[in-house]
Amino acid sequence: MSRSATGGGAYDVGVLVAGNWKMYKGPSETAAFLDAFDPPLGVDVVVCPPYVSLAVAVGRGVSVYAQNVHWSTEGAFTGEVSAEMLLELGVDGAIVGHSERRQHFGETDETVARRAEAALAAGLGVIACVGETGEERETGRTEAVLRRQLSVLPRHERLVIAYEPVWAIGTGRTATPQQAQDVHGFLRARLAALGAEGIAVLYGGSVKAANAGALFAMPDVDGGLVGGASLDATEFLAIAAA
Repeated sequence: MSRSATGGGAYDVGVLVAGNWKMYKGPSETAAFLDAFDPPLGVDVVVCPPYVSLAVAVGRGVSVYAQNVHWSTEGAFTGEVSAEMLLELGVDGAIVGHSERRQHFGETDETVARRAEAALAAGLGVIACVGETGEERETGRTEAVLRRQLSVLPRHERLVIAYEPVWAIGTGRTATPQQAQDVHGFLRARLAALGAEGIAVLYGGSVKAANAGALFAMPDVDGGLVGGASLDATEFLAIAAA
């Protein structure tokens, strides 16, 4: 199975593995990593380096996404980067709505939607993150939270959803394959109800080589958004090969 991870094409049924490098790997580390990384056949691999490393990552055999994107083409938005700037670099897409952006930088459903809409309109691909906190899961609000987060997102062939349970981000805790499947099945049904049946749904939350195969084997899991484990080339290759 395969899918095109570039900004210019829709996703068909297949496997996508994206590595979110967060605030790690400057340009020299990024170049060294990608020069040594040979993605397996049949899997589309995306890397999401910090802004300073995007230019050096482009053209090294994998799709390159930014970790965020602003909704304006230009303006007085210190620290932000526009979709047009990313396109000029040759970047293929961007993550929006990661739980760390929501938690630490005040991202809301509305701003996530605006970022996604602007990026898609400009021609980028988008990985939009959704997910519940531990408290929301424990009080039975997982589906309500996901329904709310999905409802504001645009319907588009270049949109990918990443389910990242906040309680499993950077904690070492991971949803069991069946827990992931249950939520992904719910998301798939909601997307179908919203007229977006073809959108891929990734799992993110302490994905590593040891659990990737079992997670990716679930029928409604189309791949993974990988955090810390994507920083090690051997581990990331093993996840992609899973």
